Amino acid sequence: MKPTRSRCAIVGAGEGLGVALAKAFAQDGHDLLLVGRTADGQARAKEAAIAAGAQVQVVEADARDPNALARAFEGAEVEVLIYNPRGPLTFKPPIDVTTEELQDVLSLEVVGAFAAAKAVLPAMIARGQGTIIFSSATAALRGSGRNLLYAAGKFGLRGMSQSLAKAYAVKGVHVVHVRLDCALDVPIVKSMMGSKYDKTRTANPDDVARNYVWVHRQPRSAWSNEIELRPYTEDWTY
Repeated sequence: MKPTRSRCAIVGAGEGLGVALAKAFAQDGHDLLLVGRTADGQARAKEAAIAAGAQVQVVEADARDPNALARAFEGAEVEVLIYNPRGPLTFKPPIDVTTEELQDVLSLEVVGAFAAAKAVLPAMIARGQGTIIFSSATAALRGSGRNLLYAAGKFGLRGMSQSLAKAYAVKGVHVVHVRLDCALDVPIVKSMMGSKYDKTRTANPDDVARNYVWVHRQPRSAWSNEIELRPYTEDWTY
């Protein structure tokens, strides 16, 4: 499918933020390339983007498989890449973490993110413009006694994002690490929190997505390479 507008690619356009991002960038004038493990998992994002006037291509690829990601981007001219997969949250002491679990998390958070960026960077550099946004969390700034896996993955993601920004900003590529220092107002959070759920202490996915669009539209003389988002009720955690 040849896009008639600039294209935004989202790796991990599942429920919640993924749907909001697809809708927001479609409304901003982009066609969408949605990359995820299953087409069904991205169905709502596809519907939201089409309703907003975008052409949408869906490609099935596991973000843990760098070769699959490379194939997903073959021939795709991408102006904006958003890396937004969601891995499992595993709470347990570090001594109980297996090396296989750590390898799996790093494959998703770091290797997959790098593979996606590497797939789109050459064309962005050649054009002298492009935006790469990594969805992250405050775990990128501090470790956890019960969530080593999440912290290790996000630390690696942040370091890679900074390295790419320092290497390619001068080439016109805007690389941004977005730290979500909060829970999102999405069904999975409501289910996890049960009676403790408080909507005012969560971030609205549509509001978060609008910030991603704002970052993409920043003028070159005033780029952000790292931003943090939280609701007004959030107690800062660092």
